[in-house]
Amino acid sequence: MKNIFAETYIEVPFYDLDPMNVVWHGNYVKYLEIARCDLLSKIGYTYDDMKADGFAYPIATMDLKFIKSAKFMQKIKVVSTILDYEPALNIRYEIFDCESGQKIFKAKSMQICVNISTRESVYNAPKRFVEKLEAYA
Repeated sequence: MKNIFAETYIEVPFYDLDPMNVVWHGNYVKYLEIARCDLLSKIGYTYDDMKADGFAYPIATMDLKFIKSAKFMQKIKVVSTILDYEPALNIRYEIFDCESGQKIFKAKSMQICVNISTRESVYNAPKRFVEKLEAYA
């Protein structure tokens, strides 16, 4: 499989901070979701497309590593990379400070393909998803 990735840029908003004036740990998961949606959009197969094809991809596992805190108005880059998509969709994320290039966070997620009608796991990616992945440059 060729390298399938996207870069997503976020400026940390004030409402993401905790009382210590750094990004509250739970908001990093939100940044991953923003990046994952951006990656899927760039591939051309969004959650709406999955739903139209009768599939969902709920999160099964996440592994998070906090390296350094992000701060208010910090510009960050989230690099999301699809590691594989069968039997599950595995994505690696790395968050970097845009100014210094320093890595501040890394994570992995695993999503299981589920048939919406039967609610059963599916171990092959939807045909249209595979076609979009293969066409993505």
